[in-house]
Amino acid sequence: MPADLPPPLDLPDRIRRFLDEPHVASIGTTGEDGAPHQAIAWYRLDPDDRILLNSRSPRRWPADLLRDGRVSLAVLDGGDSLRWVGLTGVVETVIDDVETARDDICALAVRYGDEDPETMAAFRTQARISFRIRITAAHDHLKDA
Repeated sequence: MPADLPPPLDLPDRIRRFLDEPHVASIGTTGEDGAPHQAIAWYRLDPDDRILLNSRSPRRWPADLLRDGRVSLAVLDGGDSLRWVGLTGVVETVIDDVETARDDICALAVRYGDEDPETMAAFRTQARISFRIRITAAHDHLKDA
């Protein structure tokens, strides 16, 4: 990860409101060979405008982020595919403490309405990792309300 992180973006309120809703994110990373890679994941916008992502380990996109902390996200409104937000960011913090990362995925499951006890129990047994993403750029296709 870069030693000198770019400054965080001050998110416009319309983007913050949209990201506070439980949409899914398409995560774009760069593979070791330079090829692009995408995956879909749950996310959370934290109060300090950082994005929290969590994954089971080992998977490709977390390995990509550990090697190269640059990331892009496309967050689509599932009810209206013409409404979406694009984000560019960089990994600010890697949370590789398994218990903390398990807490993160359980909190994300609650956010996305998947509080099934079996799901939660399964998450509690998995090797997990979380990333906090500093947003450095954003663009949107949102209709101002």
